[in-house]
Amino acid sequence: MFTSVDDVSARLAETGYLASPAVATTVFLAARLGKPLLVEGPAGVGKTELAKAVARACDARLVRLQCYEGVDESRALYEWNHAKQLLRISAGRGETWDEARTDIFSEEFLLPRPLLTAIRGDDPKVLLIDETDKADVEIEGLLLEVLGDFQVTVPELGTVTATRRPFTVLTSNATRELSEALRRRCLFLHIGFPDAELERRIVRLKVPGVDAALAESVVRVVGALRAMDLRKAPSVAETVDWARTLLALGASTLDETVVRDSLGVVLKHQDDIQKAAAKLDLDAL
Repeated sequence: MFTSVDDVSARLAETGYLASPAVATTVFLAARLGKPLLVEGPAGVGKTELAKAVARACDARLVRLQCYEGVDESRALYEWNHAKQLLRISAGRGETWDEARTDIFSEEFLLPRPLLTAIRGDDPKVLLIDETDKADVEIEGLLLEVLGDFQVTVPELGTVTATRRPFTVLTSNATRELSEALRRRCLFLHIGFPDAELERRIVRLKVPGVDAALAESVVRVVGALRAMDLRKAPSVAETVDWARTLLALGASTLDETVVRDSLGVVLKHQDDIQKAAAKLDLDAL
């Protein structure tokens, strides 16, 4: 997929994703070693976007499993098209059960879900298992089978083994601890808030109309907000949204009025907005 760490950085940058050296190195190793990549960090720092960027950079198909409480095997792996099976049984009333069973448990009646889809076929794929920590603990047993050998057992059809392993990214906001068994199968990457220089580059890339001075002011104020004891610190995505907002308002600088009127773009809790309005000193930044 990639020839070097520099190749990762360059090709991700072409897709609009500016990767730090740590991110580029870990992506290169995950691709070279054929290991799943577990990415943890706060919401909005680019974990999901990393998988999308790798897919774009490698011209690969993105297969996404969005995790949530209650997601089960039928949503993650496969299920049978029961309505179609019933129609087939009704159409063949003169058949024995053995004859009908051979037919209805075939590929025609199989509904592959993301995990099975990702390991079938020879085309390049990126498997994104998003917000893994939101799924129930029981789903991890299924992930262990898939990510351990990249194979899935369908009792009626046998074992499906990947002929071409997908580049696999699991994301987590660390709302619960993932099992050690799952972690052992992955390379680990923590994406935190970027340093000021990288965040300025991200803002200039994502918001082409913003000038350097305004981008620097936005990043500096967001850094001050993150240093406060807030319920939810602003993410990189919210930094970009704020820059877009200021551009839409026609603001060329950040003053107290502009900041007060637009804090709701970066802070999403009223007590955070009140705390920031009281503590933020633009003159000291």
